[in-house]
Parts: sequence; C-alpha cells; structure tokens
Amino acid sequence: MLIEMGKQARQAARILGRAETQQKNAALTCLAEGLLAQSNPILAANAHDVAESQEAGMSPALLDRLTLNPSRLAGIASELRQTISLPDPVGERFDEKVLPNGLKIHKQRAPLGVIGVIYEARPNVTVDVAGLALKSGNAVILRGGSETLRTNRALVRVIRAVLEGHGLPPDAVQFIDSPERALVLELLKLHEYVDIIIPRGGEGLHRFCRENSRIPVITGGIGICHIFVDESANLEAALPVIHNAKTQRPSVCNALDTLLVHHAIAADFLPRVVEYLGKDGVTFRADPAACACLDGLNSGLGVLVTPAGAEDFDTEWMALVLGLKVVADLDEAIQHTNAHSLGHSDSILTADTKHAAGWINEVDSAAVYVNASTRFTDGNQFGLGAEVAISTQRLHARGPMALRELTTYKWVVVGDYHVRP
Repeated sequence: MLIEMGKQARQAARILGRAETQQKNAALTCLAEGLLAQSNPILAANAHDVAESQEAGMSPALLDRLTLNPSRLAGIASELRQTISLPDPVGERFDEKVLPNGLKIHKQRAPLGVIGVIYEARPNVTVDVAGLALKSGNAVILRGGSETLRTNRALVRVIRAVLEGHGLPPDAVQFIDSPERALVLELLKLHEYVDIIIPRGGEGLHRFCRENSRIPVITGGIGICHIFVDESANLEAALPVIHNAKTQRPSVCNALDTLLVHHAIAADFLPRVVEYLGKDGVTFRADPAACACLDGLNSGLGVLVTPAGAEDFDTEWMALVLGLKVVADLDEAIQHTNAHSLGHSDSILTADTKHAAGWINEVDSAAVYVNASTRFTDGNQFGLGAEVAISTQRLHARGPMALRELTTYKWVVVGDYHVRP
C-alpha cells in the first residue's frame, strides 16, 4: 500500500512543482473556506476522537492538542489565508553572480519533493502541512496518531476535494488511514519515493525515526524552555512575561519550563513570582537556593513549592508546573540552559546590552530571546504563516519550518558555449 502511495506522491509532486502561484493560492483560499463550510462534520469527528481519548486516559496536555473547536478551526483557516499572502518561494533566484570567464550563476529554489510527516494528537498539523506543502510545491504523506483518526479523515477529505477541484493532483496529500504501527516503520524505509521525514511528537517518536529511517529526518517540537532574569531586569515588567510564557498555553513546546534567577535579586523576586503565578494554578519545583528564598511562603498560599527532584530540570512539563533555580551569574545561566535545554526557545530578561549579546551568542537554541516571552516561537507569530514543525537541528532549517524551509535549491549555470580549459 505504501509503495503505491509513494509512487503516487512522487508523480503528484512533479505536477505540483510546476503549478502557478495563482492556481495554488486559489486552492488555498478554497481550502480555508471549505474547512469552515465543513466545520460540523469535522468538529463532530473530533468530538468522537476526544471522547474516546478521554476514556483511554490521555493526559490533559495531549487532549488539549487533540481538541478542535470553532475558534481553533477558524484560526487554522486564518493561517491558511496568511500563507496565501506570502511570496511563493518556488523559482526564487538568489546569490546571482557573473564569473570572470562570463559564466552566469545563480541559485534557484525548488520543492523538496515528497515529505513524510508523522505526528500525534495534532489535527491542526494535517491542515498546516497540507497548506504549506501545496504552496511550496511538495507532496506529503501524512501519518497521524490513532487518537485523531476520525478528525484526520474528515480534514483530508476536504483537502483532496479542493485539490481536485482546482486541477491539482489530489494525491499531493495522502493520508495513511490506519493505526497500524508497522506502517510507520514501512514509511521510514520508503527512501525511493520520500525525500524527508518530519516527526512531530514526543522524544520516543523522534528517537524511533532517527534510529529506523533510511530517509533524512528533521526533528524538533520538543522544548525545555528557559527564562533567565538578570540582576538588571525590570522586575515589574518581567512578571507578565513569565506569566505569559508559562500559562498562556502550557501544553505547547514553547511554553516555559524553568525560570533562572540571578542570586542578587532572588530573595526579593522569587516570592513575587510564586504569588503572581500561583494564583493561576502554577506549582513550582525549586532548587535548594530557591527554596531558601521561599521559606514560609507555602503556609500562606497552600503547598505551591516543593523541592526539585533529580529529573525536574530535564522535564518538559506541558502543564502548570515551573522549575525555579537560582544562579550566580550570566555564565551559570548559560551553562545550565545549554546543558538542560533541548535547543528550542530560551530567553533573557535584562537591561544590560552586554549580557543580552552574551545570551544571543552563547545559548545554542533555535530561537533566543531578549526581553520577550518564549511563546512567540511559532510560524504564524514570526510572520511565516503556518509551520510544519519547529526544527531544533542544525540542518538547512532551524526554528519554524515554513515555506522557504520546505524548499531546496539548484545551481543554474548559463554560458555562451563555454568549455573548461
């Protein structure tokens, strides 16, 4: 079955790679409208998936990612419209030059080809990937989790109908409509037809793909995110930033997991952090120095703070839990971040430009921030439209993978019957 899907995807990619921007944008417009027009069957299918997953004991964080509602569906449609407004990367010329011998050389963007995306409990990924692949001229083979099977069926039905209605190959978006785990391994061996694999899920899925794939794999979307509050930071302004990073949507990969605080301000600032976030249900895992700053606080606020365990600073919480650690200086904050971060998003709050520059230069993450919440690491927030994933690797794509990151390039060399001497 997958070999046939691969063949169909390869053929569809060749056709889609030649499609005009206007045709692709018209299809994306229709898709955004179609999702809203078909919202009732889509949301009904999703409600069934959510109810079944609740009965199976799925965690609240994953249930949140699985759930669609009218607002979220409208947001997905809005991101498609933003993708329409972005420049088409296919055919873009760059790095043009003329050599001394008269040869004219440039690079020209081209689609990657066929992308395999494996993901869990995230029906929005189905539409995000399909929309970005369409605009960038790529075909995709989607393998969503068993927990979102009905939702994905409903979404893919709409997507394929739109493609066909606009003279584009419906096989440009194919869906492995089976929860059989063996099919994931089979997809990872499909190197003759699939050009790149992008897993979106937990560390176990990423490891499985890296260890078993015959196809290049881009991993990301897992983050242990940090904010370091420097001694020079505006503490009043810092509190809402920390609150936003932790509480706005705690189940996502760019939510805050660990707060690092300079020792010179810890005794004053940490109690304010606990009071400010604790009223919204956040609990805290504190290192010994942070615990010392918070002695006696639990009696007035309930048991909000417990000593940090051995693994707590290596945990992506995906919940209203925040690690607290006191550090001696910027160097220790950077060392801790590089040791425990997964290379996603890390921020410094400071008024010291040298410290800001040190953080930018030395923290080895896909997105580094100065005086901002980590929650902005998102294709839409970066003005890129939707995203396929957040890459934490050092390959051609790092951070939000949007249109340009779904292209490669070819060298174009134009001569006048040149021969090499």
